[in-house]
Amino acid sequence: MIQFDRLTKRRGSATILSDVGFEARPGRVTGFLGPNGAGKSSTLRILLGLDRPTSGTALVDGVPFAGLRDPLRKVGAVLDGSGAHRSRTGRAHLNWVAAAGGIPRGRVDEVLAEVGLSAAAGKRVRGYSLGMGRRLALAAALLGDPEVLVLDEPVNGLDPEGIRWIRGFLRARAAAGRTVLLSSHLMGELSETVDDVVVIDRGRIVARGTLAEVVGGHRSLEDAFFALTTGAAR
Repeated sequence: MIQFDRLTKRRGSATILSDVGFEARPGRVTGFLGPNGAGKSSTLRILLGLDRPTSGTALVDGVPFAGLRDPLRKVGAVLDGSGAHRSRTGRAHLNWVAAAGGIPRGRVDEVLAEVGLSAAAGKRVRGYSLGMGRRLALAAALLGDPEVLVLDEPVNGLDPEGIRWIRGFLRARAAAGRTVLLSSHLMGELSETVDDVVVIDRGRIVARGTLAEVVGGHRSLEDAFFALTTGAAR
């Protein structure tokens, strides 16, 4: 489980996050939604120990990320790109990540197959499409077979086939009892993927609940999102 409690982040006189609090639970896909610049990435960076909050906590199973004993086996995350050197092959990149995390090399072929990159494993990353790069980043996140998966804008740049694939993949992870937290500003795709929704706007949580609860009387998640983040009816 992921838990945020009264998370606040200030930079100088600017408040980036204000009293952010919500949970992402096992067996559920939680969509963390907001306009660009709303605070989604800042929240995830604090969760993953890449930034520090001014106050409040971000915990994985009751522990800060920095306190996890075996982080790659607890949390898999994709934030910005694949993180792979462009001159390496996809397999070489994953071998390096596995070695750094103490994960058996045999796991590399398993995750390559899982994300559909087996045929491109020997290709240099510079020749990967945007969608292939996202699959490689996901493969790296899966090396430890983590209980928690955190993805920032996972469908950006994917073609329709790739979007359908990642939707099914995330639903399967949740069905297996894993925790999935994903951020996005693309409402149409998420409405077919998520169980729970958290909406953030200008650093504050403006709605949270099941998909049905957040949509409420609106025609769609997109309409609910528009109303919540602009204060306008549609």
